[in-house]
Amino acid sequence: MSLLKPNSKTPFHIDFEWWQQNENDWHVFLRGLLCQEHQDAFAEMTDDHLIDWVDAATAEVKTVDGVQNAIMTHCALQSDFVGERTAMVDAVFRTFLVNANVPMSAEDLAKKLGRPADTILRTLTGARVYRGLRPLQ
Repeated sequence: MSLLKPNSKTPFHIDFEWWQQNENDWHVFLRGLLCQEHQDAFAEMTDDHLIDWVDAATAEVKTVDGVQNAIMTHCALQSDFVGERTAMVDAVFRTFLVNANVPMSAEDLAKKLGRPADTILRTLTGARVYRGLRPLQ
């Protein structure tokens, strides 16, 4: 971790490594975000389904979880994925998924979610890490 305190311009992202190390049910949680079409497609799979994914910005090939990829390339793009009544942490988490986990600041998130940047920043920089939402290292 950086010794600098994050501010409203600090970029955040979902740290999937943190998520996998600290949340035993991360895969169950992600499956719960799948649209019906992908819930049906992944229903029979019991083990991790890994695929190669190409980062559009860097052309870097990464191995990613198939469920994570389905969410980011299809399910998160559905109109009802993030709504007005979505809880703050869930709305931020889902917004990163919608945007392929491209780092965003509290100011960027505030514009997308229509919520105050200072509230988002306080939520993301508190003592507890929610859903792997952390400053970009």
